[in-house]
Amino acid sequence: MPPIPIELKVPEVGESITEVMIGAWKKGEGDGVAMDDSIVEIESDKATVELPAPAAGTISKVLKGSGEKAMVGEVIGYLEPAAAGAASGPPAAGPVPAAAAVVDVRRSEGRTVIGSVQAVAPQQPQRVMPAAARVLAEAGVSPGGVAGSGPGGRITKHDAAQAVTAAPSAQSAAPSRASVAAPVAAIAPSVPGSRDERYVLISPIRRRIAERLVEAQQQAALLTTFNEVDMSAVMELRKKFKDVFQERYGVKLGFMSFFVRAAIEALRAVPQVNAEYRDPHIVFRNYYDIGIAVGGGKGLVVPVLRNAETMSFAQVEMAISDFARRAGDNKLKLEELQGGTFTISNGGVYGSMMSTPIINPPQSGILGLHAIQDRPMAVNGQVVIRPMMYLALTYDHRLVDGREAVNFLKRIKDIVEDPTRLILEV
Repeated sequence: MPPIPIELKVPEVGESITEVMIGAWKKGEGDGVAMDDSIVEIESDKATVELPAPAAGTISKVLKGSGEKAMVGEVIGYLEPAAAGAASGPPAAGPVPAAAAVVDVRRSEGRTVIGSVQAVAPQQPQRVMPAAARVLAEAGVSPGGVAGSGPGGRITKHDAAQAVTAAPSAQSAAPSRASVAAPVAAIAPSVPGSRDERYVLISPIRRRIAERLVEAQQQAALLTTFNEVDMSAVMELRKKFKDVFQERYGVKLGFMSFFVRAAIEALRAVPQVNAEYRDPHIVFRNYYDIGIAVGGGKGLVVPVLRNAETMSFAQVEMAISDFARRAGDNKLKLEELQGGTFTISNGGVYGSMMSTPIINPPQSGILGLHAIQDRPMAVNGQVVIRPMMYLALTYDHRLVDGREAVNFLKRIKDIVEDPTRLILEV
């Protein structure tokens, strides 16, 4: 008796999310999997999740290739259970079985749940992706001679674009009589070098980032003010205690924990920067959820330190280290990326000297940190070399005035240049 294939469905990835994009397939047709092995990445506009194998077996069908859109609950592939002992490849051509069991794979509180069984017939995958078909049809190129690089030999949009570039146009292949009789035009000189173009679908996360940045520019009155800070005191303190700090807490003492603590003190002094413009009110918050911008595998993400005012230096450093590690692996949880009352973005780790960061709505402020660079400074009438960093505060001018923004940055400068203020709370 042939094995009953298991449907692989798009799991629920968050409230109000109905459409996702299929990411990288970690297992292809014919690949064996163990139970709970990661099969494919599912990308939404908030996070990337992985679909685990509901049972041990073999991937027999891939219905949705990387880059294609799918609806929550839609079937994107089939898994042939190992217990059935069937071949690992796709089912042979022939009559479709009258019925096949459907297993609904969903996520529930971090667990994979096998749902009810229904009778449906497995669908055959389309060899040419819809976007690729449109490109080929517009250019009059037959898909018969196009080699597919997608899963299972499927023709992607990139394959179609390359085929159109390489193939002669219909007009050049069959010139009209008038064009034959006309004088031959001079051939334009060839341009050295490649002129290939590469098509990459915008990921849901990148699309959402773009939407929020445009939203911030259109709906808020953004303004940026700058200051600079002498990092000598923090660098000396870090150098003195970094070894014992790491030995005790198992994490390096970085600069970010100093700025998180300094930002909280500045937010207490200038509460408008921690507030939200919610017409007809301004909502002031007495808690401090600090978003930390980190580079993830799919783009910039901003996980949040909840109630950061209650966290120690070690707790801040451990949380940020954990965020950075999991962001690189696309393992951040959806709830960790939501909310936040203020954001800190450190472009200095990439070498940025000066920037104007954009706030993350509905927040009213974002602090931009930059690279530390030795510069000549006038101190007590003498020119000395000091490690300096530029600070930038972008704020919503609808509820934060320029004086308040300047005072905010000045407060951070005072604390970072003399960290003992954090101990004495002055």
